[in-house]
Formats: sequence, structure tokens, C-alpha cells
Amino acid sequence: MKAFFHSYDEIATYLDARGCFHMDMSLGRMEKTLARLALRRPPFRVIQVIGTNGKGSTSSFLSSICRAHGLATGLYTSPHFVEPTERIQINGLSVPGQDWVEPANRLLSVAQDLTYFEFLTVLALMLFQKAAVDIAVLEAGLGGRHDATTAVDADLLCFTPIAMDHCDVLGDSLETIAHDKADAIRGGTAVCSAQQKQEVRPILQEKARKEHAPLVFAGELPEDGFPAIGLAGRYQRVNAGLALAAWRVLAPMLGRGNDDVNAQRRGIAEAFLPGRFQRVRGSGSFPPLVLDGAHNPHGTQALAAALKSERVAPSSVIYSCLRDKDWRSSVTILKNVLKPGTGVFVPQMDNSRAEDAAIVASYWKDGGYRAEPVGGPDAVERAVKAAFSHDLGGGKPVLITGSLYLLSAFFGLYPQLLSNSSSGGGE
Repeated sequence: MKAFFHSYDEIATYLDARGCFHMDMSLGRMEKTLARLALRRPPFRVIQVIGTNGKGSTSSFLSSICRAHGLATGLYTSPHFVEPTERIQINGLSVPGQDWVEPANRLLSVAQDLTYFEFLTVLALMLFQKAAVDIAVLEAGLGGRHDATTAVDADLLCFTPIAMDHCDVLGDSLETIAHDKADAIRGGTAVCSAQQKQEVRPILQEKARKEHAPLVFAGELPEDGFPAIGLAGRYQRVNAGLALAAWRVLAPMLGRGNDDVNAQRRGIAEAFLPGRFQRVRGSGSFPPLVLDGAHNPHGTQALAAALKSERVAPSSVIYSCLRDKDWRSSVTILKNVLKPGTGVFVPQMDNSRAEDAAIVASYWKDGGYRAEPVGGPDAVERAVKAAFSHDLGGGKPVLITGSLYLLSAFFGLYPQLLSNSSSGGGE
């Protein structure tokens, strides 16, 4: 076999050249590649998680529940914050880059036309096969009908709440977006869904009926019996409830019973995903933090509800956003829970899609917030230093939100916060 790659760094360079946002809305390349690798129907159980918000959290909850039951578990999520290796985990640990080299060479020997996301999706399946996992949880990308993960035969589909997002690709109405995601339902595969908006529910029901796919709508995780939850925020009980319902459908397929409540509790309590209402204890280097990747109104509404229910009152905010998101609605939602006079630092992100920091800061100022744009090539680092020096020792947390790219830049400065060991409650 020809060695296209000799190191993980060469793979990372190849992926960068593919372009993270290049999309080709078809499944032909994926289907052909998976067939060549005999992975269209993998030798392990597959759960595909589809939706708008909560996909990563639901995937993490379900993966953790599987591990708590003693199953070797693969987890594929996106996006990453610092390194692509974050996207592919086995038994809760990222697969080291050096382990990517051999399967990446084999993959490129049979397919050289895959997009960034397609390449990583196939690579994840290859790594899961090599590790002989029992089950793999695959988080879909932005869609359903043509998402790369839809090319894989799944044993169970999970739908998180569907909302408006990626309108430029999926459509400009909730119904259109729901139809795209519902089209992932296929071949009679069982479906679990979170409670959906009234426009969405019948679309999922009709598609499931046409495909003869059993459909279950999951409720919120009850506090009675499940007091501890690994991911903070009231809205995470929706995601955990969906994961638990999925497990109860999945367990018989794996020859497992549904009566080990202790394992279910442990799995839900031990789930972790960085950047999802992640609370970090203060240290000598920084104040307490709340890190949340909310980047659309639906996600921001969940963030606002979590701030309110957990009685978290940030003393300052670091906020950045993309111009193609409905960021004004998101900011308006945050204004409803943050006190006027709160300091807001708006770094100018080094991203062609980033909104102008001065425009964003001006919109914050309209609500009586002390907002200031921060420019320059090191804008994020300077905004972080300004917020930290302003709040260090005050006991109140700094909220960092608005864009996954902002969190990515922040985690690049503090990579240790990508692990669960550095996080915890408390202001």
C-alpha cells in the first residue's frame, strides 16, 4: 500500500487543504467508499444522532451510558476545538494522531475525492472497526438527507430538537429543514426523538410511517431517580432523556437488559463535553468561567435558561459571532438575563464569516452594556486578558459564548480545559 501519509501532521495538513466547509450534497462518494472498505454495514451497532441543537450532548450522554454498561464504545462528534483528534473517541478517550496514519493511508488508496467531513467520518468507522468496538455513536453534521453519516446503515436514529439553522444550505423555513433531517429515516430503522415543535413532529411521524420505522418520542430526564447529570443546565435533561430512551431501545439489540438503573445513572452523571454550559472553577490564573458554544437563538435560549435556573450572574462576557447567524436575536435573548452595565468584550475573529466586532459591540451598547470591540491579530487573547483582569478575584464568572470559533480560539489558549478534570461547579 502506498504511504500517502507518514505522520498525523501530514494528515492534518491534507484535511486543511480539503477545506472544513467544502460540501458536496450527495452520498455517492460515501456509499462507494464504504462499499470498497466493507463498512456500509459495519461489524458493530451504529446510532446516528441528528438534529439542530444538542447533538453533541446527546451523543456524549449515550456514549457514556454505553460505557457504563461495559460496552466498548466509539464516539464521533464535530466540530473540534483545537485538534481534529477530538472528534474520534474510543471509550471516552481521543484516538491518538499516530493511530490515524495506517487507516488514513488505506482510505486514501481507495478514495481521493472525499470532503473533509466525509474523510473523517470514514476514518472514524475504520478506527472503530480496528478497535473492535461494540457500538458507535455518530453525530451527524448539519443535515440529514445528504449527511455523510447517513450513508452508514444504522441500528437506531436519534433526533434532537430541530430548529432554524444553516438556512443557506438546508432551507429558509422550519418545515424545509425538518424535511431534510427527517429524510435520514430509512429502511425501517427505529427512531427516538426528543419532543419537537408542532411544525416538526408530524413531519417526522409521516416519514417514519412511510419507512415503516418505529418512532418513540422521549421525555425530559426525570429528577426523581436521576439527580446527578454530567452536563450542566436544565436543557441538558432533554438531551439526557433522549439518550436514556435510546439506550432502552438499543439494549435488547445488544443482549442487555434495561434494569441496571445504577449503570444508567452512572453513565448520565459521568458524561462530559467541553463548551456546553461548561463551568470551570477559578484559579490563580483566571476567574470562574462559563463556556458555552451557543451560536443560534435556540441554543442561546437554552443558555439563558441555564444561567437563570442555576442563578449564574456573569460579571462580564466575551462574545463573538458569525454574520450569517441570527446573532441579533441571540444577543437580545442574553440581554434579558444579563444585568445592564455588564462588561462585554467583542474580539474581532480571524474568520471571513465573522461579524464586524464594532457592529456587534454597538448592538450590545443599545441595551446599556459596557461593550467594546477588540481588534488586532491577537484579539481573542487580548479580550480574554481584559476580561480576566477585570474580574479576577471578584468571584463572579466570565461568560464566553456566541461562536464555536471563539471557543476554539479560547481552548487554544487553555487546552487543559478540554478535559473534565479542570471543570466543576461554583462561582
